[in-house]
Amino acid sequence: MNGGVIPCVPNDICLYSGGAHRALAEDIAEYLKTSLGEVELSHFPDGEIFVKYKNNIRRADLFIIQPTCTPPNENLMELLIMIDAARRASAARITAVIPFFGYARQDRKDQPRVPITAKLVANLLTVAGVSRIITMDLHSQQIQGFFDIPVDHLYAKPVVVAYLKDKIGSEGVVVSPDSGSVKMGMSYAESLNAGFAVVAKRRINANDVESSHLVGDVKGRICVLTDDLTSTAGTLIAAAELLKRQGASKIYAAVTHCLLNEKGRQKLQESNIEEIVTTNSVPIPDACGGKVKILSVAPLLGEAIRRVHIGESVSSLFRIN
Repeated sequence: MNGGVIPCVPNDICLYSGGAHRALAEDIAEYLKTSLGEVELSHFPDGEIFVKYKNNIRRADLFIIQPTCTPPNENLMELLIMIDAARRASAARITAVIPFFGYARQDRKDQPRVPITAKLVANLLTVAGVSRIITMDLHSQQIQGFFDIPVDHLYAKPVVVAYLKDKIGSEGVVVSPDSGSVKMGMSYAESLNAGFAVVAKRRINANDVESSHLVGDVKGRICVLTDDLTSTAGTLIAAAELLKRQGASKIYAAVTHCLLNEKGRQKLQESNIEEIVTTNSVPIPDACGGKVKILSVAPLLGEAIRRVHIGESVSSLFRIN
């Protein structure tokens, strides 16, 4: 007798969604031809988070889908509590599917008396009881090393490149808007069979940057700026202004995680960027009058979940068809 609680069959994929991005979780469930499990997510009067699984998840292979996007503290804490509840309910394996891994900008001590929050979050997830992480386009590769559990690091590039090929043609140039995204830019350039250029930037403050130098030829060519995330679009817009002055004909941007705030959306509308191509790794409520093109990564994440569940390799998901 289970008191009317529906069991989660141990050999099945048990898929649950936090409150951060249920629409993406539903798309993943549709790809996997399954349904999301029932979980109660509520708050105590003082704001503390309460979680209760409505299904019996004993011995289950559990996947919790939760990007730690805005508001990051709320979504991260909710994920940790969901993991703890699943561990205490005797789930066999708990995989956190984190399409966007928040707090990743602070991945090293680059000045005195600052934290390494990416490592802190890795510790919190591990201590909470997660068995495995599936994530996408981390802000820096070394964050994988902050975990002592398996990490499947996916890339949105196969999804984005398929869309960009028709946009830039054979005369395109991929442009890295700063030194930190050079490897990502070179990877895109190789996949698109395009040229490559780099913009040097100087950060004035947390919200403003200045692009000062360009290495590469962009005159009369279609450019694609690549980055893993943007919130104010300052880096992209400053680079786009420089590219326009150097004679670029059209400028697109490819960004995996679009976290644009109100100020960023306004600046994008007024910028030289034709379109930001991004994914639905985080909720995007405003398409900025058509300047934001959203591509779905639900099939990519769903296929990774399926392969992890049955023990297949996920390496082929990095390839571009």
